[in-house]
Amino acid sequence: MSKIEKTPTPEQDRVVENPEAAAGAATVVDPRLLVREQGFAGYVTEFKRKVKAGDLGSIPVVIGLAIIWIIFQSLNSNFLTANNLSDISIAMVGTGMIAVGIVFVLLLGEIDLSVGSVSGVAGATFAVLNVTHGMSEWVAFVLAILTGTVAGAIHGVVFAKIGVPAFAVTLAGLLFWNGFMLKILGDNGTINLDSNGMVASLTTYYFSDVAAAYGLAIAVTVLYFLSAYFGNKRREAAGVPSKPLSETILRTALLAVVAFAAAIMFNQYKGLPLAVVIFVGVLLVTDFVLRRTPFGRKIFALGGSVEASRRAGINVDMIRISVFAISGTFAAVGGLFIASKIASANQGAGGGDLLMNAIAAAVIGGTSLFGGRGRTWNALLGVLVIVSIQYGLALEGIASPVQYMITGGVLLATVVIDAVTRKTQKTAGRA
Repeated sequence: MSKIEKTPTPEQDRVVENPEAAAGAATVVDPRLLVREQGFAGYVTEFKRKVKAGDLGSIPVVIGLAIIWIIFQSLNSNFLTANNLSDISIAMVGTGMIAVGIVFVLLLGEIDLSVGSVSGVAGATFAVLNVTHGMSEWVAFVLAILTGTVAGAIHGVVFAKIGVPAFAVTLAGLLFWNGFMLKILGDNGTINLDSNGMVASLTTYYFSDVAAAYGLAIAVTVLYFLSAYFGNKRREAAGVPSKPLSETILRTALLAVVAFAAAIMFNQYKGLPLAVVIFVGVLLVTDFVLRRTPFGRKIFALGGSVEASRRAGINVDMIRISVFAISGTFAAVGGLFIASKIASANQGAGGGDLLMNAIAAAVIGGTSLFGGRGRTWNALLGVLVIVSIQYGLALEGIASPVQYMITGGVLLATVVIDAVTRKTQKTAGRA
């Protein structure tokens, strides 16, 4: 008689052979999931965990900015006036636009040294086409921006296709585009812009209606809440850790306080500057591109590991070329804002400390020099720190050499923090 074999049931499959060991085993739980269950204590624990892991985020630069403002306000009561803060917000846009493009490049772990010269070329191109040759402002404006796009794309092609280091390519670009700018400006060297024209209005136009500033504050707050809320919903649906609703509401409330404080400040002076509206719009769009689109995720992936990205099927060369084209585009946009601020294009455009300030703004704001970590909002924080230092020292009548020294010290401190943070993350297994 043959023996009949019985198929084990699912319950029998789950029988534990060593119940004593199983009883003593600890279930590993993602520490982020404990935040919801532990309330305020959970947030404190989570904050300590992030600090130990080197995940400081924007905390150092926010604290630094607060200290800078407190110091300068104590030295001069005019520093935090609506007039001065409004001037700071407009002055930072030109450099801030260039810094946004630098953020894209830094996310790859590369550098672009040509942005200062490219910004000068854009301003000169607009002035020559519009003022000298009588071309329509809108057409000249678009062509000026495209000069930056083309210049950046050329750098990207040489870097990605030929393999020349980005440092060398963009250093050559710095010299070439500076010479090109001097050539098209001609012997005179300075072309004044129409003070009532479109480009001049970029930094001189204000929305005097108080509803404009409050409307922008409401829009930014609502967009942030909706983005965070639906982002958390998607994470919950995918079964991955997400922020509790209470945290989203708290963050939104803090943002609302800052946004409405800025709105009140603008309305106490001339109103909401057009330059600030454009800059905030650029930051919202670029942040969405980096965090919510496949293109943005590919940039982060490439910054993390080129070889891993290539094996994952990412077109490395195309991403590199497009990122440098983006950098050149924003350099051109920044150059037009700078030309608007001085109402002219001259031989000094794109020179001086512009390049260093743009790179410093991105790095001080929190973008890593090692690639793979950063957001375009870092450009806002970083340039706000730099311009605040410049205006604060100017109110005290302190000369430019001291401004350079202090800005350099702040940049060095930021880079040191970035390097230490990266080492801490490696130790914690997060980098």
